[in-house]
Amino acid sequence: MGRDLTTISATDLKTRGVGAIHNALQVNDQLSVTVRGVVRYVVMSEEQYRYLRRCELEAALAESTADLNAGRFVKETVARHVRRIASLNKTAG
Repeated sequence: MGRDLTTISATDLKTRGVGAIHNALQVNDQLSVTVRGVVRYVVMSEEQYRYLRRCELEAALAESTADLNAGRFVKETVARHVRRIASLNKTAG
């Protein structure tokens, strides 16, 4: 995954269709799509997407576990939680 993204233009995508995506993903696991020379989209296989999503979820679980272990949590009733969140929203707005 250390390679630069393969890039295709939106015009090329319009001309060649999904085949352009398929061919580009044979070279790299991700592909950038440019519009007027600016990268606007990144395309990847479903397998790559699922892998990245799994990594995000594992990182979130590790962060939550660390917060619990360090005592960074609030234990309260639903009613108290709703009041606290409402109070936070008032001070933020």
